[in-house]
Amino acid sequence: MAKRQPGKPTQGRFRHGIKAPLVFSAVLAVVAGTATSIFATGGGSKVLRVDLGITAAGIAFITSLVICAMLMMAETPNAGHLSEGSGINRSSAKPDRKPDATQPTAGPEDDDEPRYGERLPKQDT
Repeated sequence: MAKRQPGKPTQGRFRHGIKAPLVFSAVLAVVAGTATSIFATGGGSKVLRVDLGITAAGIAFITSLVICAMLMMAETPNAGHLSEGSGINRSSAKPDRKPDATQPTAGPEDDDEPRYGERLPKQDT
């Protein structure tokens, strides 16, 4: 037997089994096929519609299997570095640090651009 290492998947990238989605799809197909055969008959004295039941079972099986496969492919675990630290701004400045008073900040009177809602000065043409 091969030695198993803890924390590593046994089947590489495909660590999820295929048996569970197949069983789920088969059960769903049997239920859909049986229900369609019975309800498509239209009454107790008529012949059971097996052709519609087989068609519905095939559609349900393929559809549920494709949806299960897409959900299995979409599941990707987060990288390890995303769970380190706390908060969303880990690399920003400390909250207790205040801006330098020696550096001038641009005030509203420093720019020549009009603000939203202001009228532009009339230009001579």
